[in-house]
Amino acid sequence: MKSLILGVLLIVIVGIGGLVYRNAVEHPLRTIPCPLDALVCPDGTSISRTGTSCSFPVCPAPNVTLSDIGISFAVPAGFTTAELPDATSIASYEMNTSLADVTNTITIRRFAIAASSTALATIQQTAIGGASGAPVSVTSFTSTVLGTHRFTIVSIERFEGVVDTAYYLARANDVLRFDAIDRGVVNWTEATLDISALPAHTALTRLLSTLHGQ
Repeated sequence: MKSLILGVLLIVIVGIGGLVYRNAVEHPLRTIPCPLDALVCPDGTSISRTGTSCSFPVCPAPNVTLSDIGISFAVPAGFTTAELPDATSIASYEMNTSLADVTNTITIRRFAIAASSTALATIQQTAIGGASGAPVSVTSFTSTVLGTHRFTIVSIERFEGVVDTAYYLARANDVLRFDAIDRGVVNWTEATLDISALPAHTALTRLLSTLHGQ
């Protein structure tokens, strides 16, 4: 009886093995094509899904993703990663100028909005004049739309050849501050100075135009 059962099991195993082998021969593994949709990177280039998981690869440089705060953008040409200047900074980029030891910088900072506060109040508390050390008057604030975001613009400093302009982005739980700091500005005292034409300022507006995320 035991021999009969073993014989039946052997026949079943051989039969299953034969079916598996036949299926493998007649239907070999085929590469499943990925969807044809594309991911548009901040700099406008497109990448396709790759690999067995059909996931999007990371956008190549000059694109940067700061996943911890949910934004991505394209770093302007000529700017490279720089040392963070303070504890509130989350990213910083610099560009050498024609003047020795003078660099223009773009710095990104993040300020959390306290539970009892607002985005505007957070901007007022952190918009401290570089030369005066006093809060910048809210009446000096302006705003603009770049790309898909609206920014509050504050002139932080204009002193001894340094022109620092901050673009604030208010979000649900925090405020992001993007500073364009131009140094070695010879005509910084002139009332007619077009700040928007300064190199770091121009580069920052290009960066903000590519900004993705909320």
